[in-house]
Amino acid sequence: MELTDVRYDLEGATALVTLDRPAARNAYSEAMVESLVHAIDLAERDDAVRCVILTGAGPAFSAGGDLKRMLHKEGMFAGGAAELRRRYIDGIQRISRRLALADKPIVAALNGPAIGAGLDLACMCDLRLAARGAQFGSTFVKVGLVPGDGGAYFLARAIGFSRALELMLTARVIDCDEALRIGLVHRVVEPEELLPAARALASELAALPPVALRLTKRAAYRSHDVGLDAALELAATYQGVAQTTADHREAVAAMLERRPPRFTGE
Repeated sequence: MELTDVRYDLEGATALVTLDRPAARNAYSEAMVESLVHAIDLAERDDAVRCVILTGAGPAFSAGGDLKRMLHKEGMFAGGAAELRRRYIDGIQRISRRLALADKPIVAALNGPAIGAGLDLACMCDLRLAARGAQFGSTFVKVGLVPGDGGAYFLARAIGFSRALELMLTARVIDCDEALRIGLVHRVVEPEELLPAARALASELAALPPVALRLTKRAAYRSHDVGLDAALELAATYQGVAQTTADHREAVAAMLERRPPRFTGE
């Protein structure tokens, strides 16, 4: 499949996925939805890829929904209530489900404003770095909408229910310093340092045993909404898998021998 409105570049063990509709501030198009899902598929299926960086082209990360197309009820915004429901489930919500099922770490390099569904996309990623000057807002109510891509779920998981509710109900746009303070982003850097910082973080993650890394991510997410007994059962199962890998044996041997490990993903 040829990617449209999304670029996919391999940089060693990292896949760099770029939202590439800068004239529309990287607002979603139907083609972007399809291409973003496919790009994540490509990264997940490639054993050489250990980490994904998601960023935007131009001055914005993503403006979310395309307001001009909303106004004219075009494309994903066409139809009555029942048809719109189907379009969300079969369209933009495919991104939510795909990223939620991704095993490899996804780092969001937030190069500019992440607004509406753009903020939700950032929250679907595992780690978030922001360029100084970036802004963030769950602004759906300002245009008479709700977070149709599941943003209420992802924002609350990122910063907690109370803070997420306040941002959603007020539609307040916050700067990167407040985003850092409330835990929405993990680090703020100067704009020119954003991609180098994201690449360095991706390289750090890629250097770890890949099976253990993926299972740790899976355990963290799947333990979040279950009780202790279910979380412990998951932990025991994943540990049973991890402890039989060659990378586990290599990690222990390297630590005891005081040498750098050589991981193979086996």
